[in-house]
Amino acid sequence: MTHAHPDSSRIHPPARDVVLCSVSNDPIDAQALAELVSRDGAGAVVTFVGAVRDQDHGRPVTGIEYVGHPTAGRVLEETVAKVAARSEVEAIAVAHRIGTLGIGDAAFVVAVSGVHRREAFETASELVDEVKHHLPVWKRQLLADGTDEWVACP
Repeated sequence: MTHAHPDSSRIHPPARDVVLCSVSNDPIDAQALAELVSRDGAGAVVTFVGAVRDQDHGRPVTGIEYVGHPTAGRVLEETVAKVAARSEVEAIAVAHRIGTLGIGDAAFVVAVSGVHRREAFETASELVDEVKHHLPVWKRQLLADGTDEWVACP
């Protein structure tokens, strides 16, 4: 006999399955990440896409360069594992790009599935905040006037 999880809508406890943690030069397909986390028991799949925008603080931006510390992959894995361990979600996928990106490119994508929308939204939001806080990846904005600036670098 299957025993129900304390949440009466669940048959099984949350899987908390981390299916992808990636820091790479490869383009990120948000739909592919959403598909990776999709589960039969999940009623919600939430995605967040951090895309390169064409302006910052009223100045035109033409692109972004992200530079990652050699430990970035390990830090991402550790950060995502910590958030997953305290969540009630089914699956998580997180990817951050490094290298030069153009306007509209996905720089950072989080996908989370959960039995309910609240746990999926809350975990996705927490992942965005925690990854942005801990991941050793730095951003250089390329400005339309030919200059550049490093943003939020230690």
